[in-house]
Amino acid sequence: MISFISCVFYKKKSFPFFLMIHLFLIGVMNSGFCTPTGGGFSIHGNPKYPSNFTHFGYTSPEAQKGGVLRLAVPGTFDSLNPYIITGVVGAGHGFVFTTLMKQSQDELSTIYPYVAESYDVAPDKSSITFTIRADACFHDNTPITPEDVIFSFETLTQKGNPMFKNLFADVIKAEKVGDQGVKFTLSKTQNRELPLVLGVNLPLLSKAFYTIHDFSKPSLISPLGAGPYQYETIEPGRSITLKRVQNWWGENLPVNKHMYNFDSIKFDYFRDPNVAFEAFKLGEIDFRQENVAKLWATAYTFAAFKKGLVIKRETAHEIPLGTMGFFLNTRKPELQDPKVREAIGYALDFEWINKNLFHDSYTRHKSYFSNSPFASSGLPSKEELKILEPFKDKLPSRLFKEPFTLPTTDGSGNIRENMKKANLLFKEAGYEIRHGKLIHLATGKPLKLEIISNVPTMEKTSLNFIKNLRAMGIEAKFRILDSSQYMERMHSFDFDILTGIVMQSNNPGNEQLNFWGSKAAEEPGSSNYFGIKDPVVDHLIDLVIAATTYEELVERVHALDRVLLWGFYTIPHWSLKEFRYAYWNKFKYPSKSPLYDIGIETWWIDPALESSLKQAMKDA
Repeated sequence: MISFISCVFYKKKSFPFFLMIHLFLIGVMNSGFCTPTGGGFSIHGNPKYPSNFTHFGYTSPEAQKGGVLRLAVPGTFDSLNPYIITGVVGAGHGFVFTTLMKQSQDELSTIYPYVAESYDVAPDKSSITFTIRADACFHDNTPITPEDVIFSFETLTQKGNPMFKNLFADVIKAEKVGDQGVKFTLSKTQNRELPLVLGVNLPLLSKAFYTIHDFSKPSLISPLGAGPYQYETIEPGRSITLKRVQNWWGENLPVNKHMYNFDSIKFDYFRDPNVAFEAFKLGEIDFRQENVAKLWATAYTFAAFKKGLVIKRETAHEIPLGTMGFFLNTRKPELQDPKVREAIGYALDFEWINKNLFHDSYTRHKSYFSNSPFASSGLPSKEELKILEPFKDKLPSRLFKEPFTLPTTDGSGNIRENMKKANLLFKEAGYEIRHGKLIHLATGKPLKLEIISNVPTMEKTSLNFIKNLRAMGIEAKFRILDSSQYMERMHSFDFDILTGIVMQSNNPGNEQLNFWGSKAAEEPGSSNYFGIKDPVVDHLIDLVIAATTYEELVERVHALDRVLLWGFYTIPHWSLKEFRYAYWNKFKYPSKSPLYDIGIETWWIDPALESSLKQAMKDA
């Protein structure tokens, strides 16, 4: 399950990269749900931290409060509401809002009390009750009440992003119990994820605030949160500044101790990525995650870097990467034939792109669950076959006979053999080359494809792909849109192909409905960009959600992954298994890094380093 409340700096639907992704899960798969009070809750075994722990192991008691963190954000923004599909949301909302529970970043799928001081799962798993801390409050010092939690649930499922409706589809009702309790009644006791989904994917909204302000519309009015930061200044489309909440109610909780150390966090927006990089070089930006391979390999030669004033760092991570790629919209008639979709994939020469543009630094995605145990490989196992064979007449025979592989080349730029394979597939799909154009014989229409993206750097990356598509006879073009246009077309499914990302987690479950489910294919704003409406996929998603052991979950996700791969819904892109970032040398950070995050919320500014840096920059 992927949390909406992660401290991300970039909204995932706006940009195909991320800074920090928090994956939140709760439960005990092997022994059923337990009912602890105030302790951690884990899906895969026992929590790492005891109920009396003082702080996470990837934080440091040496951390100091103070200073300003300045970050660059690409594009622009016109809204501060991250929970609806309209508007381009501004950065930093993960620091402003809270959830009932919070995940640790150094163990698998384990969460601990946050706004809720305790929780109780019914023995038959038919309900979960959270008890709200009496001292938990919004930024205006009004308490977070059970009524606020119920309002949040009802508002998000009725007016929010369709993801919430899918996530909480099996929750029958939310009701107040006692003075501080909220009970969620569940319709499916076999859905092991529901308690954890409610714990970490329900952003807490102020009922009083949204009684006055319309939740359903984009707005630049600073929303009322309960997190460690609140909005200080907003320059529409240009910058957002957060300030640390003084005497914050949650500051000394174990899940927050030694974190959120900067007095202010400022996000400056840049439409031109080159200008953003220059701002970093000048010291106007403090921290930069580097997503351009060429810059990482060749551009860090400026004076400040050579003098040690700027530090480059790579850290490995264990984040499940899901899939990134060119997403094909099967709602379009010309993309409904899997042979056509497969043929189009032969136009992507990853080996040439990686060699000539990426300095051979990337690895291509070969699964919808990349960088995780849930990625399928080789032939189906015996357990997978038990799951898949009942649908043998509805699935490609190749799925059972051969491993799924992507087209490859020698990297020379010569893709003649792949072109031949693509031409055969197009011919089987009823196409023929006439006067240099790929024509559908039944309709007489040429195959035309438009690829859209909101990431300027994707244009150069896609040039080789477009060239090869045109060589196949396809009338192909690539368009860079601003974030607002891109999101509008993405949410309304008004595209042929788009560059996108679907993030996964360490515990796939309910969110798969939103990614691949038939109902989501018809819901504007869902993450089923592909338009997948397949009863087999729907059945496999149900099996994934109902898995009772980790081993069973792995086999079921493998089966789902295979069916998706052989559907040719995406032309996979590439990614790194490391974070690449650079920063001005004024920071310190804990000796241990989290597994699933850069962990910048655990960093702090060292006064001595900052003083030395200022003097060195002045001397320069």
